[in-house]
Amino acid sequence: MNKTEIYLLLSIVMLLLICAYSICLKRGEKSFQLLYVSDGYASTSVNTAAFRRDALCTKEGKEYISFYDKDGYLTLGERFLKDTAWSIQKTQYKGEVTDAHRTISIAVDDSGYLHVAFNHHDSPLSYTRSVEPYSLQLDTLMPMTGMREKRVTYPEFYPMDTTLLFVYRDGASGRGSMVMNRYNLKEKNWERVQSNLIDGEGERSAYWQMCTSRQGTIHVSWVWRESWLVETNHDMCYACSHDGGKTWKKSDGTDYELPITLENAEKIWEIPQSSELINQTSMTVDGDDNPYIATYWCDKKSDVPQYKIIYKDGEEWKMQQVSNRKQEFSLSGGGTKMIPIARPKLLVKDKKAWLFVREEEYGGMAAMYCTKDIKVNNARWKRKDLTSFAVNAWEPIIDYTLWQEKGKIVMFVENTMQGDGEKVVENEAQGVYVLMME
Repeated sequence: MNKTEIYLLLSIVMLLLICAYSICLKRGEKSFQLLYVSDGYASTSVNTAAFRRDALCTKEGKEYISFYDKDGYLTLGERFLKDTAWSIQKTQYKGEVTDAHRTISIAVDDSGYLHVAFNHHDSPLSYTRSVEPYSLQLDTLMPMTGMREKRVTYPEFYPMDTTLLFVYRDGASGRGSMVMNRYNLKEKNWERVQSNLIDGEGERSAYWQMCTSRQGTIHVSWVWRESWLVETNHDMCYACSHDGGKTWKKSDGTDYELPITLENAEKIWEIPQSSELINQTSMTVDGDDNPYIATYWCDKKSDVPQYKIIYKDGEEWKMQQVSNRKQEFSLSGGGTKMIPIARPKLLVKDKKAWLFVREEEYGGMAAMYCTKDIKVNNARWKRKDLTSFAVNAWEPIIDYTLWQEKGKIVMFVENTMQGDGEKVVENEAQGVYVLMME
């Protein structure tokens, strides 16, 4: 058999496995369904990096998806939640997909316009929106405020009240600051909220994770990185805002003097450099607006990084270990890393919690840890695989708008590759799927 015939045979086998798996297999309390969307670029993790917060979003009963196709074109899709078939639109825009930082982030505002930011790595802002409400046709590229938009990385949209927030890093790794904009729905333009919320002072960067709550709070947590090298990550810090990002407080209610810097930041958990501490993971809140932060690092007594959760129980900050891994690894160097575990994503509802991961030592499938009571000390976590195939460099990406509105869990899934240190691993286009949990 030639190479083409072998690839065709493997593709057929994979599709058969997916079809078999998609019959909503029952696993304990949850059932899972995997829906095929299209084929996507897969030689780097640009479609599946954890800092790509918004590959999926939902508005008015319709779910939207974004990814780079096999040729690197920004591609959009939509489906009604009651349907399993997707309508796909290849746009006029391409991304530099060999750089896994250059992800796509999307959101839909309350007027139905789709907002898209893509192809950033210490580069000029690349932002547009749909030509009309609920359309997949994109307009020309446009500025937001026109200020501090020449060195953009890690763009993220967050629904907030009846509008959107947009945050990004201004500057390079180890020398960056956090910028925040707010969308004016009536005027259809962006306003600056913070030009320098968390300031690296030209010496370091804050690598954050952020969430918004039903109570109207913006929660931000971050680790500091002293250089572009990942081993210089250290400590977990925290801030929150109750007025849309204008003013900020520590967890005890003390006001911050802005910008937040290394000197005045609230350190909620001390983690030294060279602890295999990862950056840009996730955070969420419970019904009482208490924050929970998911990440991983090594204790001093071990060389094995473990998934952990740092959380506020209403009075004090606590930490609990989720995993009991055996595989050692060490984080060092710069660029996108090929790490044997994924950065985790966390959801909490009442006492229940789900931590979504990927672990090479268990076969590299999309997986989750779940517990019935995250609020007790030493909570019992059970681990389950969510796919029947390995996903390699994939990291969890959740439709947060659907979770916040309906409590439904839907994730973006694609089997992607990644060379350590921003390298490309030649790979055929792979199927893009959404994983639905019922």
